[in-house]
Amino acid sequence: MNEERILKVLLAPHISEKAALLADEKEQYVFKVVSTATKPEVKLAVESLFDVKVQSVNMINIKGKRKVFKGRQGQRNGVRKAVVRLASGQEIDFAAAE
Repeated sequence: MNEERILKVLLAPHISEKAALLADEKEQYVFKVVSTATKPEVKLAVESLFDVKVQSVNMINIKGKRKVFKGRQGQRNGVRKAVVRLASGQEIDFAAAE
């Protein structure tokens, strides 16, 4: 797997109340990823970008909601998320600027 693909797999950290609870209690972090990302790609990307050891990766596909926009039916874009569990004692600090 080339370096360019690894850098493009992770789009952004998913920041929510539930994601914050997972990070505090279970050492799990949630990322938005490209729709074609696989578990091994996400694992490699997190390990190389944040210098941590990944224990497991779970993937979630969330379909976009059906909405009405100015009287017309439409659908929001779906998103693919990855829940990454780190090895014990590891953590990722998103607030720290490097």
